[in-house]
Amino acid sequence: MKTVSGVVGAALCAALVVMMPAHAADGGANKDDAIAMVKKGVTQIKGQGADKTYAAIIDKDNKDFHDRDLYLVVYGLDGTVKAHGANTKMVGKNLIDLKDIDGKPFVKERVEMAQKQPSFWQDYKFTNPETKKIEPKSMYCERLEQTVVCGGIYK
Repeated sequence: MKTVSGVVGAALCAALVVMMPAHAADGGANKDDAIAMVKKGVTQIKGQGADKTYAAIIDKDNKDFHDRDLYLVVYGLDGTVKAHGANTKMVGKNLIDLKDIDGKPFVKERVEMAQKQPSFWQDYKFTNPETKKIEPKSMYCERLEQTVVCGGIYK
């Protein structure tokens, strides 16, 4: 009987490990975290208005929109940054022609994807604010009127 209960216990532990959210090896955010933060941002924009929410996204002390290496960005569908959780210097700039290290025009791709679908994942490379290194990133985005609200994870 001890063997059966040991096997059942081991199987239960294995199942729990598989069901737990996977974080990056360095303790970074995961896909579920990104989706939840984007949805929180969209909900707050709808309920409290864009100006108030953009200010909260930009405020690095606001834990609703800053969690480890996860933060929100909001682009207009023309490529203009409305809010940026990691770099306030980008706010107000049109980055439609910005490319990642591989030459991928990720902002242009992002706004084009937003014009075609209400939500999506996008892959590109970007500087991780925690490690300060360029790393592969997956960005979850949702279109909201004439903007796209995004939060990404580093792989």
